Amino acid sequence: MKVTIDQDKCVASGQCVTAALDVFDQRDEDGIVVLLDANPPAHLADDVRQAAAVCPALAIIIEE
Repeated sequence: MKVTIDQDKCVASGQCVTAALDVFDQRDEDGIVVLLDANPPAHLADDVRQAAAVCPALAIIIEE
């Protein structure tokens, strides 16, 4: 799994961080998503998929 984010689309809702804390974080100054792990381990795959599904801006792209 490869994860990319589009920071320009991000609306800083924080849903991704809630779903996959080990993969996503937010910048302190504006809440925009920060990708911590572009190639997360298999045991986090479901969390990352959930994060992409709940992102209101569709800013998370997953390549399987």
